[in-house]
Amino acid sequence: MAGPLSGVRIVDFTTMIAGPLATMTLADQGAEVIKIERPDGGDLSRQVAEQRNGFSASFLQNNRGKRSVALDLKTPAGLKAALKIAETADVVVENFRPGVAERIGIGYEVVRQRNPRVIYASIAGFGVTGDWAQRPVYDPLIQALSGLASVQGGDGPRPRLVRTIVPDKVTAIQTAQAITAALFARERSGEGNRLTISMLDTIVAFLFSSDMSGHTFIGAETEEHEPDDRDPDEAQSFVELIYQTANGWMAVSAHTDKTWKGLSAAVGRPEWLRDERFATVSAREINKRARLELTQAALIEDTTEHWMRRLTEHDVPCAPVLKRGEMIYHPQIEANGTVVELTHPQAGPIRQARSPARFSETPLDAPSPARALGADTRSVLAEAGYDDAAIADLFASGAAAEPDGDMG
Repeated sequence: MAGPLSGVRIVDFTTMIAGPLATMTLADQGAEVIKIERPDGGDLSRQVAEQRNGFSASFLQNNRGKRSVALDLKTPAGLKAALKIAETADVVVENFRPGVAERIGIGYEVVRQRNPRVIYASIAGFGVTGDWAQRPVYDPLIQALSGLASVQGGDGPRPRLVRTIVPDKVTAIQTAQAITAALFARERSGEGNRLTISMLDTIVAFLFSSDMSGHTFIGAETEEHEPDDRDPDEAQSFVELIYQTANGWMAVSAHTDKTWKGLSAAVGRPEWLRDERFATVSAREINKRARLELTQAALIEDTTEHWMRRLTEHDVPCAPVLKRGEMIYHPQIEANGTVVELTHPQAGPIRQARSPARFSETPLDAPSPARALGADTRSVLAEAGYDDAAIADLFASGAAAEPDGDMG
């Protein structure tokens, strides 16, 4: 394997999105990831909609580059095998509800006794302490509790969910970063580490970087915005700086003095520069609604293509609003090589996003495809020290499984 994490072995007990995306990010960067799944169905994401030949799109997009081992951790033999594999790991990752890994027998203390240098990462929903720690959690609940839904609703009369699972995916990125930081620390100290990452903490930190200005200075907190009396869809477009044009939609960001001058010139409104409401960055923010309404009134007069040319000529940040099917073929996406097409051995032709990080001295290999459930059970068990007879016993007892036919 190429990539900066070549030689790092990760044992992955996670399911769904946050954990699998974190470990896939590390797999893309060269780590060997062994995904341990239950034999009766595996990761739940294998079973969701959008399927072809037994593979869901969700599973394919979050589990490439991994080896699949099917073990029943509720059986003594399956648990023993999982722990033997974990003994060989640099990193173990789990996202069970807090306390479940300990009850199963694969908690941090058990693994650390067998593997003192292990980096053990636990991903939780609401956290590992407090009354909410044991509650079931899904992405919309984190959006609600963290304040993200209120931010998305513009503090208006109706909170809104971001229509993609931001908490799951941002938590995945945070987890991958924390794991690599722990690996770096171990190179210096020789010692393992215990990581705990919660989705709630991740999104609160995410919001504080840009959306908590009114709650930064203690004793000088500002009131939440007054509910907007316009139609929610109209109000939302202003919050997001998305403008309607004569034939579609586009995003325009003119926050600095230079870009505000450029916008005024591009749309032919020199009088904006003489308006005291828009004379400075802070004045434009205070009079944001008026500024956005004027911008919208100007942009509706012509097409997206026209404004893209005009705004680009004046160096004003802008972009068309693309549908997902349009994004794939945009010239910049093609120039970046962002989207790749490949043939999966079972699922057939598929499209995926390449790893966004590029490394000049440790270039990445093309990732291997997501594997059938249990496709690597036999080989991984053999590497852990099981002989053919012992592996056969595990299969016969149901403690382990491998796919039938050519699904491996």
